[in-house]
Amino acid sequence: MSQSVAKIRVLAVDDHPLLRDGIAALIADEADIALVGEAADGCEAVEQFRSLRPDITLMDLQMPNLNGVEATLAIRAEFPDARIVVLTTYTGDVQVPLALKAGASGYLLKNAIRTELLSTIRAVHAGRKVLSPEITFAVASHAAGEALLPSETRVLRLIADGLSNKEIAARLSITEEAVKAQVKNILGKLDARDRTHAAVIGLRNGII
Repeated sequence: MSQSVAKIRVLAVDDHPLLRDGIAALIADEADIALVGEAADGCEAVEQFRSLRPDITLMDLQMPNLNGVEATLAIRAEFPDARIVVLTTYTGDVQVPLALKAGASGYLLKNAIRTELLSTIRAVHAGRKVLSPEITFAVASHAAGEALLPSETRVLRLIADGLSNKEIAARLSITEEAVKAQVKNILGKLDARDRTHAAVIGLRNGII
C-alpha cells in the first residue's frame, strides 16, 4: 500500500480575488501542495493563520487595514516559526527590507508567480530562504538606508492625501509634535526634499 504524502498547506493573502484565484489554479493539480485558506487583508490573514496554522503563507505587501509587513509582524509575534512568502508588484518596493526584518522567509514578484510560485513554496517549506533576483537587487539597493516603519507609512499615506500635520494628528489620535517627528524621519529615510517629494517617492516605489 502506498503511503500518502502530507501536503504543504498554503494560506493565500491578497486583496485582489483574481490573484488568489490564480494561485488556487496553480496549486490545484499539485500532489504535494494544498490551498487551505484565503484572506483579503492583513487582519483576515492573522485570524486565518490562527485558525488554520498553514505551513506556508503567501502575503501581499500592499493591502488595506493591515499591510503585509504589519501582518507578518503580528503572525510571527505569536508563531515565531511561521514561514511567510511576501508577494510584491514592485522591484523597488522599500517595504521589502522591512518585511525581511519582520521575519519573512521569501519574496516573489507577482509577475513571476506563474513560473516560480511552486518551487518557492517547496523551497521555503524545506527551510530555505528564497528571494527572486529582482528582489535581491531591491534589498541591496535599499540596504544602506532604513525602511519606513508601519506608523511612518501611515503618515506618508495621509501626506499624499493632502492632509496637514494637524489633520494627520487628529486622524491618527497622536500629537502634532509626534507627526512632525515622523515627517522628519520620513524625509530623511527617503532622502526627500519636502513633503510633496516624499509623497512622490512613496507612490513611485510602491510604499503607498
